Amino acid sequence: MLKNFFPYEYVEGVLSIDYKKLYNKGYRGIIFDIDNTLVPHGKDSNEEIDELFEFIHKLGFKTILLSNNSEDRVKRFLKNIDSLYICDAEKPKKDGFLKAIKMLNLNKNEVVFIGDQVFTDIYGANKCSLANILVKYIGYNTESKIGIKRNIEKIVLKIYKIKKSYQNRIGNIEKEEVS
Repeated sequence: MLKNFFPYEYVEGVLSIDYKKLYNKGYRGIIFDIDNTLVPHGKDSNEEIDELFEFIHKLGFKTILLSNNSEDRVKRFLKNIDSLYICDAEKPKKDGFLKAIKMLNLNKNEVVFIGDQVFTDIYGANKCSLANILVKYIGYNTESKIGIKRNIEKIVLKIYKIKKSYQNRIGNIEKEEVS
Protein backbone atom coordinates (compact mmCIF):
# COMPACT_ATOMS: atom_id res chain seq x y z
CA MET A 1 0.00 0.00 0.00
CA LEU A 2 1.07 3.56 -0.65
CA LYS A 3 0.90 4.50 3.03
CA ASN A 4 4.14 2.55 3.55
CA PHE A 5 5.86 5.27 1.52
CA PHE A 6 4.31 8.25 3.34
CA PRO A 7 6.58 10.13 5.76
CA TYR A 8 5.40 11.20 9.20
CA GLU A 9 6.61 14.71 8.32
CA TYR A 10 7.83 16.38 5.14
CA VAL A 11 10.03 19.47 5.52
CA GLU A 12 12.32 21.68 3.46
CA GLY A 13 15.60 20.40 4.93
CA VAL A 14 17.52 19.37 8.04
CA LEU A 15 18.14 23.01 8.92
CA SER A 16 14.40 23.80 8.93
CA ILE A 17 13.73 21.33 11.75
CA ASP A 18 13.36 22.69 15.27
CA TYR A 19 15.37 20.09 17.20
CA LYS A 20 14.34 21.57 20.55
CA LYS A 21 10.72 20.79 19.65
CA LEU A 22 11.70 17.23 18.73
CA TYR A 23 13.50 16.85 22.05
CA ASN A 24 10.49 18.24 23.94
CA LYS A 25 8.31 15.63 22.19
CA GLY A 26 10.42 12.90 23.81
CA TYR A 27 12.86 12.04 21.04
CA ARG A 28 16.40 11.33 22.21
CA GLY A 29 18.01 9.79 19.14
CA ILE A 30 18.24 10.75 15.48
CA ILE A 31 19.18 8.43 12.65
CA PHE A 32 20.39 10.42 9.63
CA ASP A 33 20.90 9.50 6.01
CA ILE A 34 23.88 11.38 4.49
CA ASP A 35 23.75 11.95 0.74
CA ASN A 36 21.19 14.49 -0.45
CA THR A 37 19.89 14.72 3.15
CA LEU A 38 22.77 16.43 4.95
CA VAL A 39 24.98 17.32 1.97
CA PRO A 40 24.86 16.94 -1.82
CA HIS A 41 25.67 13.44 -3.05
CA GLY A 42 29.29 12.47 -2.36
CA LYS A 43 30.25 15.77 -0.69
CA ASP A 44 32.04 16.11 2.63
CA SER A 45 30.37 17.67 5.61
CA ASN A 46 30.49 21.44 5.78
CA GLU A 47 30.66 23.97 8.59
CA GLU A 48 26.86 24.34 8.73
CA ILE A 49 26.31 20.58 9.17
CA ASP A 50 29.20 20.26 11.64
CA GLU A 51 27.55 23.01 13.72
CA LEU A 52 24.16 21.28 13.44
CA PHE A 53 25.56 18.07 14.92
CA GLU A 54 27.32 20.02 17.67
CA PHE A 55 24.03 21.79 18.49
CA ILE A 56 21.86 18.66 18.57
CA HIS A 57 24.42 16.82 20.68
CA LYS A 58 24.42 19.71 23.18
CA LEU A 59 20.61 19.41 23.32
CA GLY A 60 21.10 15.83 24.48
CA PHE A 61 20.46 13.86 21.28
CA LYS A 62 22.39 10.76 20.35
CA THR A 63 23.03 10.44 16.62
CA ILE A 64 23.86 7.72 14.15
CA LEU A 65 24.31 7.77 10.40
CA LEU A 66 22.63 5.01 8.42
CA SER A 67 24.03 4.88 4.92
CA ASN A 68 24.13 2.56 1.94
CA ASN A 69 27.58 4.03 1.24
CA SER A 70 30.95 2.44 1.92
CA GLU A 71 32.79 2.91 5.20
CA ASP A 72 35.39 5.13 3.49
CA ARG A 73 32.65 7.52 2.34
CA VAL A 74 30.97 7.64 5.75
CA LYS A 75 34.25 8.16 7.63
CA ARG A 76 35.22 10.96 5.23
CA PHE A 77 31.89 12.66 5.95
CA LEU A 78 32.40 12.27 9.73
CA LYS A 79 35.83 13.95 9.71
CA ASN A 80 34.62 16.75 12.05
CA ILE A 81 31.55 15.05 13.54
CA ASP A 82 31.37 12.68 16.49
CA SER A 83 28.62 10.21 15.66
CA LEU A 84 27.98 6.52 15.45
CA TYR A 85 27.44 5.08 11.97
CA ILE A 86 26.38 2.07 9.98
CA CYS A 87 27.62 1.76 6.41
CA ASP A 88 26.52 -0.62 3.65
CA ALA A 89 23.11 -0.61 5.38
CA GLU A 90 21.12 -2.04 2.46
CA LYS A 91 18.19 0.30 3.06
CA PRO A 92 15.23 -0.24 2.90
CA LYS A 93 15.93 -3.55 4.65
CA LYS A 94 14.85 -3.38 8.30
CA ASP A 95 18.10 -4.77 9.72
CA GLY A 96 20.07 -1.51 9.51
CA PHE A 97 17.30 0.56 11.09
CA LEU A 98 16.87 -1.90 13.96
CA LYS A 99 20.64 -2.11 14.49
CA ALA A 100 20.82 1.71 14.61
CA ILE A 101 18.15 1.86 17.32
CA LYS A 102 20.01 -0.79 19.31
CA MET A 103 23.34 1.04 18.93
CA LEU A 104 21.70 4.24 20.23
CA ASN A 105 20.56 2.22 23.27
CA LEU A 106 17.11 3.81 23.10
CA ASN A 107 13.55 2.63 22.71
CA LYS A 108 12.13 2.85 19.20
CA ASN A 109 9.61 5.51 20.27
CA GLU A 110 12.53 7.77 21.32
CA VAL A 111 14.16 7.69 17.88
CA VAL A 112 13.38 9.53 14.64
CA PHE A 113 14.84 8.88 11.20
CA ILE A 114 15.64 11.72 8.77
CA GLY A 115 16.24 11.04 5.08
CA ASP A 116 15.58 12.25 1.55
CA GLN A 117 14.32 9.19 -0.35
CA VAL A 118 10.83 7.74 -0.18
CA PHE A 119 11.73 4.26 -1.47
CA THR A 120 14.77 3.60 0.72
CA ASP A 121 14.69 5.90 3.73
CA ILE A 122 11.00 6.40 4.47
CA TYR A 123 9.89 2.95 3.37
CA GLY A 124 12.58 1.31 5.53
CA ALA A 125 11.70 3.42 8.57
CA ASN A 126 7.99 2.72 8.11
CA LYS A 127 8.63 -1.04 7.86
CA CYS A 128 10.07 -0.72 11.39
CA SER A 129 7.26 1.60 12.62
CA LEU A 130 9.94 4.23 13.19
CA ALA A 131 8.96 7.91 13.21
CA ASN A 132 10.49 9.62 10.22
CA ILE A 133 11.00 12.94 8.50
CA LEU A 134 11.42 13.31 4.77
CA VAL A 135 13.51 16.28 3.67
CA LYS A 136 13.62 17.68 0.16
CA TYR A 137 16.74 16.29 -1.44
CA ILE A 138 19.77 18.50 -1.87
CA GLY A 139 21.22 18.92 -5.34
CA TYR A 140 20.79 16.71 -8.35
CA ASN A 141 22.05 13.26 -9.02
CA THR A 142 23.04 12.44 -12.58
CA GLU A 143 22.30 8.73 -12.28
CA SER A 144 19.27 7.99 -14.47
CA LYS A 145 18.15 5.24 -12.10
CA ILE A 146 17.79 7.77 -9.27
CA GLY A 147 16.09 10.21 -11.65
CA ILE A 148 13.36 7.69 -12.45
CA LYS A 149 12.85 7.03 -8.73
CA ARG A 150 12.59 10.76 -8.04
CA ASN A 151 9.85 11.10 -10.66
CA ILE A 152 7.87 8.26 -9.09
CA GLU A 153 8.45 9.83 -5.65
CA LYS A 154 6.80 13.03 -6.93
CA ILE A 155 3.64 11.04 -7.67
CA VAL A 156 3.70 9.38 -4.24
CA LEU A 157 4.17 12.77 -2.57
CA LYS A 158 1.25 14.29 -4.51
CA ILE A 159 -0.97 11.55 -3.12
CA TYR A 160 0.56 12.06 0.35
CA LYS A 161 -0.37 15.75 0.23
CA ILE A 162 -4.00 14.77 -0.43
CA LYS A 163 -4.07 12.22 2.42
CA LYS A 164 -4.11 14.66 5.35
CA SER A 165 -4.37 11.90 7.97
CA TYR A 166 -0.82 10.77 7.16
CA GLN A 167 0.69 14.24 7.50
CA ASN A 168 2.03 15.89 10.66
CA ARG A 169 2.15 12.68 12.67
CA ILE A 170 4.97 14.05 14.81
CA GLY A 171 3.45 17.51 14.83
CA ASN A 172 4.87 21.03 14.55
CA ILE A 173 8.58 20.35 14.28
CA GLU A 174 9.57 23.11 11.91
CA LYS A 175 11.31 26.28 12.98
CA GLU A 176 9.05 29.29 13.30
CA GLU A 177 9.42 31.89 10.57
CA VAL A 178 11.11 34.99 11.91
CA SER A 179 9.68 38.20 10.43
